Amino acid sequence: MPSTLCIVRHGQSSWNEKNLFTGWVDVDLTEKGEAEARHAGALMKQAGLWFDAAHTSLLTRAVRTANLALEVSGQVWLPVSRTWRLNERHYGDLQGKDKVEMVSRFGKEQVQLWRRSYDVPPPPVTRAHEFHPANDKRYRALAPDALPTSECLKDVVARVLPYWHDVVVPQLRANQSVLVVAHGNSLRALIKHLEGIGDQDIVELNVPTGMPRLYRFTDDLSLAEAPRYLDEAAAQAGAAAVAKQTG
Repeated sequence: MPSTLCIVRHGQSSWNEKNLFTGWVDVDLTEKGEAEARHAGALMKQAGLWFDAAHTSLLTRAVRTANLALEVSGQVWLPVSRTWRLNERHYGDLQGKDKVEMVSRFGKEQVQLWRRSYDVPPPPVTRAHEFHPANDKRYRALAPDALPTSECLKDVVARVLPYWHDVVVPQLRANQSVLVVAHGNSLRALIKHLEGIGDQDIVELNVPTGMPRLYRFTDDLSLAEAPRYLDEAAAQAGAAAVAKQTG
């Protein structure tokens, strides 16, 4: 049997609903986000997915999405590992700011560059900023120089892939079935690696909330079949909604 990976972006968060740049700021799910998480669990159950391990970020919206999805799928007992390496991209000084207002202030081209380019980060936060990671106790054990003050997608790839290779890949090589619940950009980083998407093409990729995407691998971890969302039509609609967030 091929090993299986299922990735899910968290359900709608309160700052998704308000159309704010969120990044590493820890916000909870909305009622819609909770429903999306449960629906993800129902889709996985309907597909007959049974997991051996799960991984999430350290952010509440991903943790709760995994919990709700596993509860619905009947796998609430599943061992779950949590890591900062699966956190959302750190949006620097954009965090907490309205996406449409930022377009009005800086122009659509500049905001799109910060939001979706591969190697251009937004302006960083200072150490005194309320959203600097050093002010969050969950990162107190990390070396100060490991804490981002702003990230582009290239930076996210660089922090996600070590966890992928060191922790997830050995599980897949043991023919385990693995669930990863994370964020739009940490999953974009992973999708870029898994599907061989180029630096320019990844700009166009948007990941919908609460939509499980399935991968099956051969023994050498090449793709055994084309990756797919468990509900392709809903996923396409969700991705289109993400693309329109800056107007």
